[in-house]
Amino acid sequence: MQNTAEQQTDGILASVLRRVVRLLAAVAGLAIAAMIVVTCVDVVGRRVGYPLPGTYDLIELLGAIVIAGALPYTTACRGHVAIEFLPRQLPPRGRIVLSTVVGLVFIALFAFLTWRFVQYGVDLAASGQVTLTLRWPVFWLPHWIAVCTAATILVLLYQVTHPGKELMKP
Repeated sequence: MQNTAEQQTDGILASVLRRVVRLLAAVAGLAIAAMIVVTCVDVVGRRVGYPLPGTYDLIELLGAIVIAGALPYTTACRGHVAIEFLPRQLPPRGRIVLSTVVGLVFIALFAFLTWRFVQYGVDLAASGQVTLTLRWPVFWLPHWIAVCTAATILVLLYQVTHPGKELMKP
C-alpha cells in the first residue's frame, strides 16, 4: 500500500516537473519567434530608412532567454552532446554509477550557478543597470536564468534518482 502511494506521489512530481520544463521551453520558443520578428522588422526598416531602435539590446535579451529556457528541456530529453565511448565499455551497473556521479557533479555546479545568478540579479537591481540603447532594467534576466538552472537541478535530481528512466522525450 505504501509503495503505491510513493509511486503515485512520484508520478505527480514527475508530471509537475514535465509541465514546468515544457513551460520554460515554450517561453524559449516564444523568444526565438520574437527574435525572428525583431530581426525582420529591423532589416526591412533599415531598407526604408527606419531601423528598429534597440535591436541589439532586444536580440541579446531574447538570446539569453532562449538559452536558459531551453536548458531544462534539453537536459530532460538528454539532448546534450555526450561522449559515449566510456559508458559503452562499462557493465550496466557501472553505467548507473558513472551517470549518478556525473549527475551529482552537475547538480552541485547548477546549484552554485543558481545561487550566483540570484546574487547577480540582486546586484544589478541595486546598481540600476540597464540596457545600452533602450535603457531597460536587466536585473530580471539573471533571475530568469536562476529559475531555469533551478529547474535543471530538479531534472538532474530526477535522473539521478531514476536511473535509466526517461523524464520526457523530445
